[in-house]
Amino acid sequence: MWNGDELDLDAYLARIGIGAGDGAADGEGGGDGDADGSGARPRELRPDLKTLYAVHRAHTAAIPFESLDVLLGRPVALEVKAIEDKLVHARRGGYCYEQNTLLAAALERIGFEVSGRGARNRTRGDSLLPVTHAVLVVTVEGEPWLCDAGFGYVGPREPVPLARPGAEVRQGAWTYAVHAEEEGVLVLRALRGDVWRDLYAFSPQRYHPVDYVLLNHYSSSHPRSAFLGQTIVQYPGEDVRVALVGRELTRLYPDGRTERASVATEDLLPLLEREFGIRLSERDAAELVRIHRSGD
Repeated sequence: MWNGDELDLDAYLARIGIGAGDGAADGEGGGDGDADGSGARPRELRPDLKTLYAVHRAHTAAIPFESLDVLLGRPVALEVKAIEDKLVHARRGGYCYEQNTLLAAALERIGFEVSGRGARNRTRGDSLLPVTHAVLVVTVEGEPWLCDAGFGYVGPREPVPLARPGAEVRQGAWTYAVHAEEEGVLVLRALRGDVWRDLYAFSPQRYHPVDYVLLNHYSSSHPRSAFLGQTIVQYPGEDVRVALVGRELTRLYPDGRTERASVATEDLLPLLEREFGIRLSERDAAELVRIHRSGD
C-alpha cells in the first residue's frame, strides 16, 4: 500500500541515524554498508516493538516539520521517490503527509502492518476543524500503536499504545495519553504542567495514500489553510520543543512554560540551520528572505 519497495531503505536509515545494531533483533550490526558510508545498517530489522520504537524515535529526532514549499508556492508531491529526494537526500523536512508517508514506506519495507487514519486538530480551542491531519496505526503482535512523525513540535517522539486508553505514556520529559470517546473516536492528549490538552482526534476509518493526496491538496492550496502565507518550521526536541510560525519563535517546556521571540530577517537563515538543521538552496533561501522581509 505504501510503496515501501520503492524506498532506498539504506539511505533512509542513514538519514535518521540508525547504524550498527540499532533496532536489530540480536543487537549485532553487519550486512551491507549504508548509503553514505556513515556506518553499517542493522543486519536485520525485524517488525517488532523494539524496531518500531527505534525507527520512530530516530525519524522524529532527525527530520524537522516544515511547510516551506507551500509558502514558496511549490506543489507538495507525495510519491515515495519525491519525498525521499526531499526529506532524505536533500535533508529537508516536511509536513504530516510527507513525514508519515515516508515513515509508513519504511515500516512497510521492514515488514510492519501499517494503516492510515485521518485526524481532526483540536489544538485551537473549541473551533471545529476539518479532518486534515495524517497519522498511522501500526499493528505489532496484534496490538495497535499510534505512530505520528508529523504533528510538529507538540507531537509524540515515540509510538503511543492504542489498546490501553487512559494509560499515561512518558516519553522523556513529555507525557501523552489516548482518551476514548463515543463511536470509537480516540483522542491523543499531552500533559502541559498539570493540565491535559487535546492534540487531535481520529476515528477507526482507514485512510489510504490516495486519501492523503486529497487532504494535501486542501492543506497546500485552500485559502483557509494555516500553511498558506506564513513560515512554519517546528521540531519536537527531547527537552525543549521549538516552533517558528510567521516571525515568532516559540520554545515550549514540559512544565508548560513558553518563551517567545521575534525573528529578524537577517537572523532567519542562520536560525533555520541552527535550530532545525535546514539549509535551503540559494534560490529558495533568497525567496524566503524576500517573503520574510516583506512583513517588515
